[in-house]
Order: sequence, then C-alpha cells, then structure tokens
Amino acid sequence: MKTLDDLVEKFAYHTAEQTDAIFRGDARTGNRHAKQRVAAFKMLRAHGDVGRDALVRLFTHSRMDVRGMAAVYLLRHRTSEARAVLQEIANGEGLAAFEASEALKRWEEGTWALDPAEE
Repeated sequence: MKTLDDLVEKFAYHTAEQTDAIFRGDARTGNRHAKQRVAAFKMLRAHGDVGRDALVRLFTHSRMDVRGMAAVYLLRHRTSEARAVLQEIANGEGLAAFEASEALKRWEEGTWALDPAEE
C-alpha cells in the first residue's frame, strides 16, 4: 500500500510530466500523466481530509505548475490557502498563470467540481 507521501509525490511527478509533455506537443503522454495524477488524488481522497491535507505541502513546491495543480484540487477543502496560491500564480505569465486564473474563474462561477463535498 502506498503511503500518503508516496501519493503526494506521484501527484507532483505526474503533474510535472504532464506539463512537460504539453510543452513538447505530446498530448497522448500528457493525457496519460493527467490520468495518473487523478488516480493519485483519488487515492489521497480515499483517506478523507488527512489525504487532502497531505497535498498542502505542494503549495511550496519548486514548480509553479505543481503548486497550482495542488491548489486547484484543494479549492473546496483549503479554500483561502488554495486561492492565495492560485492568485499568486495567476499574477504571473505563461500556461500556469492562465490555468490558475481559469481555475479561480470556475471557482467563482460555482462550476468547479474536482473534489465535490459529496459524490
């Protein structure tokens, strides 16, 4: 069985690999990494809030895309912290800034649903 730390590392790894694949123009590989990231999050979520809280450490990750993706997934659970991370990223430039601003927009619209309170 994977530990929470292993799952957080898997989430970070597949997020970074997806971004790198996107920049190479390799959608197939990017999609494969996205599925692996989602799988890691589902395993974390199976641990309840303890699993979600494990992702918070990625808010200080060296890669902006990893910080942003963790924040996107934690918007419902750690709203103020996640929004602060996303706002900081959105103030920058590039793909991560665009993704962060879109996530914030979806949150404000009420259409965000990556980790619903109930399934």
